[in-house]
Amino acid sequence: MEERKTVNFKKEEYNIREYIKNFIGKGKVSRVKIEYTPMGEKIIVSTNKPGLVIGRGGEKIEELTKVLKDKFKLENPRIEIDEIREAELDAQIMADEIALGLERLGPIKFKVIAYKTLQKIMDRGALGVEIRLNGKLPGARAKAWRFAQGYLKKVGDSAKVVDKAQARAETKPGTVGVKVSILSPYVKLKDNVVIDENFLKKIKDNEGKMEDEKEKKTIKKPRKTTKKIEGK
Repeated sequence: MEERKTVNFKKEEYNIREYIKNFIGKGKVSRVKIEYTPMGEKIIVSTNKPGLVIGRGGEKIEELTKVLKDKFKLENPRIEIDEIREAELDAQIMADEIALGLERLGPIKFKVIAYKTLQKIMDRGALGVEIRLNGKLPGARAKAWRFAQGYLKKVGDSAKVVDKAQARAETKPGTVGVKVSILSPYVKLKDNVVIDENFLKKIKDNEGKMEDEKEKKTIKKPRKTTKKIEGK
C-alpha cells in the first residue's frame, strides 16, 4: 500500500510540473520545483522570462493558482519565480529553443539552428557543449546527429555537474528528439589544475621540505664506544 501511495504521489507531482510547463509555454520554463511547508505547497518556477510568466498585474499567476487548487486539489499553493540570469547556460531552455526553431523553420535547417545555438552557448563562456538530434533529419530515415565543442565530462563524479536536458520537436516529417549537455564555467572540477604563481610556490615549498628531510636522514649519529675492563 505504501509503495502504491508513493507512486501515485510522484505521478501527481509529475502531472503538476507538466501542466505548469504547458500552461506557461515551451521555451519559457527551465524547471519546476515543488516544496511542502506547514503553510502549504511552495512551487518554484525557474524561467528566463519572468514578465511573461507573471502576466499583467499577476493575472497568469492568479489563474494558475486557481487551477492548481481546483484541478489538483492543492490546499494553499504559492508560486514563486526564480529568474535565470544566463539562459544560454541552461540546458533545458536551450533544448526548448532548438525544438521551437525546428518546428518554426522545419527540419531542413537543423544544422543552422544547431550551430547557432552551439556558438551562442560557447560565447557565453561554457567550457563544453554537446547537442544531439535524433529523427528524420533531413531524409525519410531517422538518423542521429551530434554537434559538440569544448570540454565535456562523460563519466565519473565530475559528469554529475554537467547540465543535461531533453526536448521534443513536432515537425511535419515526424518527431525530432533534442538532447543538450552544457558544462558551465562556474562549476568546480576536481581534475582541473590551474598552474599559477601560488601553485608554483607551493611546489617549491614542498621540494624544500623534502630536501630538508633527506638531509636529516643522511646525517649519521656517532657510535658509542665501550671500554673493556681487563681482568686481574
